[in-house]
Amino acid sequence: MLNFSDPFSLLVFAISLLFALSIHEAAHAWTANRLGDPTAKFAGRLTINPLAHLDPMGTILLIFFGFGWGKPVPVDEFNLDNPRRDSALISLAGPGANLAAAILGSLILWLTHRLNINSLVTVSLMLGLIRLNVILGIFNLLPLHPLDGNKILTGFLPSQIASRVEKITRQHGILLLIFAFLPIFSGQSLINIILTPMIGLTVNGLLFWTNF
Repeated sequence: MLNFSDPFSLLVFAISLLFALSIHEAAHAWTANRLGDPTAKFAGRLTINPLAHLDPMGTILLIFFGFGWGKPVPVDEFNLDNPRRDSALISLAGPGANLAAAILGSLILWLTHRLNINSLVTVSLMLGLIRLNVILGIFNLLPLHPLDGNKILTGFLPSQIASRVEKITRQHGILLLIFAFLPIFSGQSLINIILTPMIGLTVNGLLFWTNF
């Protein structure tokens, strides 16, 4: 939960959020374009400008619950040579870019520590970037529609099984996602119980060797 009375923390969070969302969606767009679909390119999504990628609902969820998403990148599967495989790769690019950015952030933290450049602004910003990118990357790997994990899962399953899974997740994915956010176990949601340890382990693992 954000501390809205701390302007510095809010600024760090805003910068981290905008960066994480932008590279996530830009990675989708870049990968789609590379695989033969220029739809996102023509829609102006080949950019890290956050204004092109913000989704109102996804942003609100990130601010108040710590999990969310950006505006979906348009993909026309008719332009892809192998629609199922390529759609999975396009979906994987977003979380992959976030986790790569988190790794890069930990490298920058290590370098600043080695060079004794441990300013409050630099450290706070890198920590924010690492955490937000890990959150966005791991959350979007959940195999629920409309998250990236659903496309990744169905893209690599046998076609008959994939079609059944996709039908179920499209019909019930949103309901399952809403249910996952409801506080049902000692005031905690299923999302928190499953993802919080994973996020914590990933962030701590990235920070372990940086001396932070």
